[in-house]
Amino acid sequence: MALQIRSLIRSSGELELSLHDAPIPEPQAHEVVIRVEASPLNPSDLGLLFGAADMSTAKASGTADRPVVTATVPERVLPAMKARLDESMPVGNEGAGVVVKAGSSPQAQALLGKTVAAIGGAMYSQYRCLAAAQCMELPAGTTPAEGASCFVNPLTSLSMVETMRMEGHKALVHTAAASNLGQMLNKICQKDGIALVNIVRKQDQEDLLRSLGAKYVCNSSSPTFIEDLTQALAETGATLAFDAIGGGKLAGQILGCMEAAINRTAKEYSRYGSNTHKQVYIYGGLDRGPTEVVRNFGMTWGMGGWLLFPFLQRLGDAGTQRLKARVVAELKTTFASHYTREVSLVEMLQLDAIGVYGKQATGEKFLLNPNKA
Repeated sequence: MALQIRSLIRSSGELELSLHDAPIPEPQAHEVVIRVEASPLNPSDLGLLFGAADMSTAKASGTADRPVVTATVPERVLPAMKARLDESMPVGNEGAGVVVKAGSSPQAQALLGKTVAAIGGAMYSQYRCLAAAQCMELPAGTTPAEGASCFVNPLTSLSMVETMRMEGHKALVHTAAASNLGQMLNKICQKDGIALVNIVRKQDQEDLLRSLGAKYVCNSSSPTFIEDLTQALAETGATLAFDAIGGGKLAGQILGCMEAAINRTAKEYSRYGSNTHKQVYIYGGLDRGPTEVVRNFGMTWGMGGWLLFPFLQRLGDAGTQRLKARVVAELKTTFASHYTREVSLVEMLQLDAIGVYGKQATGEKFLLNPNKA
């Protein structure tokens, strides 16, 4: 048996996080069993882990080796959780470890004893059985911790650039830009010669990005933010933004500044605004509040959601394999991830740890090692 974290939201409005025993299956011909030794706590994972619960109400119970955490889901948001009510759900999109069992197919057998990264859900488990096709063999000398974040952040940052190219834009805007993903995006854009406008909210985040060579960094807490952002957009010509915040005024402010930057070179007035398409994709929800938009950016604009896996389906197998090959080639440089703390399954369910990683704060990224003693 192997331990795994499960998340349950009861119809009564209570979140329960706990450890469960799960059988270790024998792999089918095309499958492998991975001893998971590293799995990141990404925002998408925390969205499933916590659901819509108010974690300020979290309480601990259970035992030292089988902790249980409960929290209240506010009644007003409980309907949004309807599809998962009373269903105990495994958590964890991606991770890395060593293949300890393999099915009979040549593809599976080739991975036996190898360190691999994998994606397929339920990675917050000591062992995970997956199709060999869902695994990526890591280069010799790569540790599970170095390969744990091979998929979500690297492929997301690369896919943002691919989206820019496919949709005819020439530069990018990114919010919450000092995150692990944001740092990767900066490295990609610098290497590929793409102008990137970074939006952060703290001085230390601005300092971090500038130390990494970022040219355009705008601090949303600065009294000159709108002026600074408009100037950066005028210099770069960026008309595509990826917004990790979601709620509040920022997405609308970006569109407004894009329009203002474009109008600096307008030859004549148009009551419909510029003819240049401006697009903001919301791909995260760090602010769960409403998205507030003041329409001061004309009529040629778009705002919508963006997710990695639907985009990869649009890109196709050949394009996806091209992106994965780049991740492997630049795993310890462009796509290196940094973590502030490694936790075990038990430690992950301690209230002090939840209080840190649950904030999703820049510079406080945790790595789970399900097999840590």
